Amino acid sequence: MGVKVGVLALQGDVAEHIAAFREALAERPGSSVAPIRRAEDLADLDALAIPGGESTTISRLMGKNGLYEPVAEFEGGVFATCAGMVLSADRVDDPRVRPLSLIPMHVARNAFGRQVDSRETMLEVAGLAEPFRAVFIRAPVATEAGDGVEVLARIPEGIVAVRHGRHMAFAFHPELGGDLRLHRVFLEGLEV
Repeated sequence: MGVKVGVLALQGDVAEHIAAFREALAERPGSSVAPIRRAEDLADLDALAIPGGESTTISRLMGKNGLYEPVAEFEGGVFATCAGMVLSADRVDDPRVRPLSLIPMHVARNAFGRQVDSRETMLEVAGLAEPFRAVFIRAPVATEAGDGVEVLARIPEGIVAVRHGRHMAFAFHPELGGDLRLHRVFLEGLEV
């Protein structure tokens, strides 16, 4: 049976997420990936990707477009990257961001500082046999993970990958670089 994935398409690296999920789902007949711009677009989805971008902008646009409550109440799995990790938390260090409270964790925005402080690193991620090339772009970190949150990866600055039930959140951008292992782990987790 196919998997239906939506990508929140308000701001950020939407096209990259759509392309990565399409490739990850290529061998699953009947699967689809679509941009999500309205609450009614969430119907019948198995999963939702909340992309990187600017978390305060995405938060504001979610409210403006009537998406905050529908996304916060979404029952499928959520794949959140960078700004998506910020939004998926239940506590954020910036009052301009209205967190969705999907994952019990505290997230600090822009923990890496300015754009010039962005970097790539080979990261050990729990469940992956080989290190993952992680692209951090003005990335957040989780400073605390709550009950039931599995920490998948951390760096000296903090926690950078977590799983909570069917949700996964990353401070980095797994949709960049062509390594789809984390997408596949996420998709396999939807079948639980």
